[in-house]
Amino acid sequence: MGEERRVHLSRSAPEAYAALRSFSTTVGRLAAEAGIDARLREIVQIHASQLNGCAYCVRVHVDAAVKAGLDADVIAQIATWRESGVFDERERAALELTESFTFIHEDGIPDEVYDQAGGILSEGEYVALSWVLVAINAFNRVAIAGRYPVPPRTGGSVVVGTDAAPPAVTTPRTPHVHPGPGE
Repeated sequence: MGEERRVHLSRSAPEAYAALRSFSTTVGRLAAEAGIDARLREIVQIHASQLNGCAYCVRVHVDAAVKAGLDADVIAQIATWRESGVFDERERAALELTESFTFIHEDGIPDEVYDQAGGILSEGEYVALSWVLVAINAFNRVAIAGRYPVPPRTGGSVVVGTDAAPPAVTTPRTPHVHPGPGE
């Protein structure tokens, strides 16, 4: 990506971004109430971000996944989940659903994906995961449009703190915040 400065959507229209953050908080609450644990939320958010090419959100959600207890092997297997044996049936259904939501412009949610997910996930889980996917796809678009930077880490450690963006819909009260370039 180029180094030119882009409009920072969250600063340029803070009321719109506040609404997106509020939406994310609501989605996080719905997910928690439906029994969608942090592991599953982070797996689908990482995968959607990978599919969209959003390096910024991949980093945010890898950090959150590590904090939620996922190890490097599981995180590395997300991109190749179909060939991997580390995901259970529920996670595989959620990953398939992630791909359909991320590429919804191609085929919508195909009947076979809907039926498979519906046979594994409860209606509440399906609804909650669907909203998680709507939210992460929205945040991906904000970060990609603004070309949010992903510089090398210093010290090689995973950081989730005040300088990093909190994960979207990871917990009911944690908004997804994208700092601008250089913050």
